[in-house]
Amino acid sequence: MKKLFVVFALLLLVTGRAGYAADSDFDMQINTMYAANQLDSAFNLILSIPQEERTAEQWLILGNIMQDKGRVGDAEFMYEHSLAADPKYYKASYNLANLYLANGKPNMAIEKYKAALKIKNDFAYAYYNMACAYIRLEEYRKAKNALLDAVYFKSTEPDFYYNLAYVYKKLNKTKDATLYLGYYNKIVNDRK
Repeated sequence: MKKLFVVFALLLLVTGRAGYAADSDFDMQINTMYAANQLDSAFNLILSIPQEERTAEQWLILGNIMQDKGRVGDAEFMYEHSLAADPKYYKASYNLANLYLANGKPNMAIEKYKAALKIKNDFAYAYYNMACAYIRLEEYRKAKNALLDAVYFKSTEPDFYYNLAYVYKKLNKTKDATLYLGYYNKIVNDRK
């Protein structure tokens, strides 16, 4: 009888909820709730997972929920935990950078965008948002370079061209500003 109990206990450990982080059905449930804007349900479901078993994505979702609720400090805490769970999870660096940018910390944002780009160097939106941080700092040459990288990796995003036109205007390069404004208008008009 004792042997049967030990085998049963081991089976529970192997097949039970000890592996929250690896449970794709659990993650699908969380993602579905989050996508359906059922933030409290997703939040509570993730909180039912022991902290040490949460995945980087689960911490990221917690951070997103905290940011959506205007709880900046808590969002930062969750994003940092996401990075601790997986330092190569570029989305955590990116979201943390966006949080910093939205809260008037462009230098910190730039560092996190660079961290995201070290992991995923073709991430056009990280280049774009990094350019926005440089624009806030009035570092227009660096903004231009980041925007050119953004366009290289995603040439169909009109905002990239619009900001390039703005940056070129700030750099007193009217011809280039006009050129990129033309690209912006073409993309916008083609979408109508």
